[in-house]
Amino acid sequence: MEKKVVLVTGIGGNVGQGVLRNIRDLNLDIFLVGTDIALFTAGNYLCDATHQVPYSYESHFISEINNIVSQHQVDLIIPTTDYEVYFLSLHQDKINAKVAASEASIAQKYLDKYLTYVHHNSLGIPFAKTWLPSEFNNEVSDIIVKPREGRGSRGIHLNPSSPKNFSDEYLIQPLHKGKEITTAFYVKKDGSLHGLFTMERELSNGATSKSKTITAYDSELKEIILKMIQVDGLRGSLNLQSIIEDNGAIIPFEVNCRISGTNSIRHNLGFQDVKYTIQEYLYNQEPDAVQAIEGIAVRLLYDIIYPNATDENQLNNNSSNFKVY
Repeated sequence: MEKKVVLVTGIGGNVGQGVLRNIRDLNLDIFLVGTDIALFTAGNYLCDATHQVPYSYESHFISEINNIVSQHQVDLIIPTTDYEVYFLSLHQDKINAKVAASEASIAQKYLDKYLTYVHHNSLGIPFAKTWLPSEFNNEVSDIIVKPREGRGSRGIHLNPSSPKNFSDEYLIQPLHKGKEITTAFYVKKDGSLHGLFTMERELSNGATSKSKTITAYDSELKEIILKMIQVDGLRGSLNLQSIIEDNGAIIPFEVNCRISGTNSIRHNLGFQDVKYTIQEYLYNQEPDAVQAIEGIAVRLLYDIIYPNATDENQLNNNSSNFKVY
């Protein structure tokens, strides 16, 4: 099998680093190129080559990506941030490599949590009731206010005293209480659902710190996901976040139109969505059957140490002298 070249974006974040580790674990002849808005990131040591790129919404982002594609003869791009999914998909016809992403029109809806609600509501797909601050009339007293766009838990306000003072760059939802679950699902290139995998999770600074496989809600979640993918354009690995209330009600509240940050955990518990992506988009193979198992995962902090290094700008790939500790 000939050597292939895969470009993974966003290698400064946990999603991109998980994708890189998962690809390495496949033991395939793949040359890994990483990109990020920072030149020196914690993901550099996992790559054969790295490049600094502008933000995806900047005018020269696509030309920079094309330069990298040309330099390394990239076969496949796996975007790991929401905006890169959208812009790379939007400009797929200008890029000389495959992009593993949903269609731009649907990815755009999932960039904006309010548009996600409008989209789901129009199709009768369950989603947390959502208002813009300008249209909110104190319909509920227990609320959460958060940015329409963005990731993690940044910019969140619980029960603010004057919710209507927020601009319509924010949204308001009822503050649903219960256990939070995260459901990854993979949609094949033919538009069919390949499988789903759900974990109950705990968060720290907006990212998963502990998780546990949970299957009790699979049938209800599958119904929701099948309705989502009836609208053509969703492809690859996606993520649905929900709250399970005490009465058992499932309240989806966010969709990530990309591989999610727990991909490295799932990979070791039998739902290998990065592998499925590589199989379909890089080798034109049918993805392996899902073989999910139960499990618990907890995340820890570790270090990448470059002994005797003095210039971080030279630490741009796995040929540098480093120690994982």
